[in-house]
Amino acid sequence: MAVNMKGKSLISINDLTIEEVWQIFELSATLKMKRLTGEPHRLLEGKTLGMIFSKPSTRTRVSFEVGIYELGGIGMYFGPNDLQLKKSESVADTARVLSRFLSGIMIRTFDHQDVIDLATYGSIPVINGLTDLLHPCQVLTDLFTIYEKKKELKGLKLAYIGDGNNMAHSLLHGCSKVGMNIAIASPSGYKPVEQIVKNAEANATYMGSKVEILDDPIAAVKDADVVYTDVWASMGQETEAAERKKIFRNFQVNSALVKNAKEDYLFMHCLPAHRGDEVVNEVADSPNSVIFDEAENRLHVQKAIMALLM
Repeated sequence: MAVNMKGKSLISINDLTIEEVWQIFELSATLKMKRLTGEPHRLLEGKTLGMIFSKPSTRTRVSFEVGIYELGGIGMYFGPNDLQLKKSESVADTARVLSRFLSGIMIRTFDHQDVIDLATYGSIPVINGLTDLLHPCQVLTDLFTIYEKKKELKGLKLAYIGDGNNMAHSLLHGCSKVGMNIAIASPSGYKPVEQIVKNAEANATYMGSKVEILDDPIAAVKDADVVYTDVWASMGQETEAAERKKIFRNFQVNSALVKNAKEDYLFMHCLPAHRGDEVVNEVADSPNSVIFDEAENRLHVQKAIMALLM
């Protein structure tokens, strides 16, 4: 059953219904096929997406800009020095002004509250392109990619190894929402936020799946269908990188670790990868790795999100 998502914002996967998640996946598959066959799909003719970047980006920038163009609209890029946002103008006033000009806003920033404030004070859809708390577009893409490869989601097991960061948080939301089991292994002091774990546990109870927060990567990866990792030090944590390397050294995804997963496991990474740190080349470049299919799918899934919201 189609649900009307027009005018909504995407701040967190936890805010979506299961019907909305599957609607995004169905439209993603349709738009991917249309692009492959060269069939025009200008669903957002004449619309304008404002793209606010407080953090540099490869995949988010290119996929949103190409995506809005292929949907018939235009994207306007605003770098850290292009707006008066939080310098001489509040987020609330910026939201009210941009709502008079644009059809939608995508923001990639540090402070999650900025995304909430943009959506609260603006009157157009706001898409969370990444905050220090969550990365919903990436995880919707990850789930879509897993579904493409495995033809199912419910009952599969995803093991996430590493920092309990924005990726871990959105994977908790996403996996529990679609009925996947998720096991997260992180060092002490680097676990996911407790409230997000509780939200995921509530979703998992409803869907009949399981959430595990563990200390041991081997236990997490045991019989996993998907093995996922992310960088040990994210943007803004560069000063901690050397210290984190020591703390996370036993959380590397390497050939010995993935032997504990199912033979046909998928290896995933949101990229960029720090090869030799959180993952070794033997895994990242193995036949099990789908990291570049996953990266490509950012385009198709975000086109679906824009089309449905805008």
